[in-house]
Amino acid sequence: MTDYPVVERKYLISEKIDETQEVLIIRMRPDDGMRNDFDPGMFMMIIGFDKQTGERHVGRAFSIASDPSSENMEFFVIKNPTHGEHIGRSHFNDVEMNDQFVLRGPSGQFRFDPAKDSKVLFIAGGTGLAPFMSMLRHMRIRRDKTDVKMLYSVKYPGEVIRKQELGQMEQALNLKLTVTVTRPAQGDGWTGQTGHVDSAMIQKYAPDFPERMTYVCGPLPFVKAVKDALAALGVPANRISADVWG
Repeated sequence: MTDYPVVERKYLISEKIDETQEVLIIRMRPDDGMRNDFDPGMFMMIIGFDKQTGERHVGRAFSIASDPSSENMEFFVIKNPTHGEHIGRSHFNDVEMNDQFVLRGPSGQFRFDPAKDSKVLFIAGGTGLAPFMSMLRHMRIRRDKTDVKMLYSVKYPGEVIRKQELGQMEQALNLKLTVTVTRPAQGDGWTGQTGHVDSAMIQKYAPDFPERMTYVCGPLPFVKAVKDALAALGVPANRISADVWG
């Protein structure tokens, strides 16, 4: 893996997408027009500014969802976070086109090299999908043949991020995707898998899990539960790579 220099650069908001009831997609372009090098799975610290005073906000880490070949950076943002220091409404809710931010990075050891792992299991919770989108987009551009099984946990059927693109990934890549809904409700139309990711679900959808390198990303309780489930199945710690937010 490459050791990238951690640098601060100015980025401008180029697009804000109201993706789901709970999630925004924020896209930023570099002010200097230069692409930022990183490996899929890494994150950036995003630092905003008070529009009235110009004072810098406290930086917060966001996994990069875009492919490393893209000039722009894409991030998945929870509209009303209930974890960490930023409890309450996200300041990204009110951003406008060309608002300025500073991005510092790239950072992180949650990194994926498709040339290294030919069979993988991705397990994502909520906006923990972001680094996996970077990985999948990277594989698609490279036309990699990596064998990917993916469990994606969301609270409600409508909270699947990049649903159409994920469907395209299933067609374009060697990807078998399973979405599980943890809070199904009568009348929501969901007929797929339900419940939290546990040992039984892993065995059901990835029975060859001992042959796969497993990557896990999501909020702390989710990652802890999945790691416990993997440990119960006898997966050694060195076959698990985890990234936690919140």
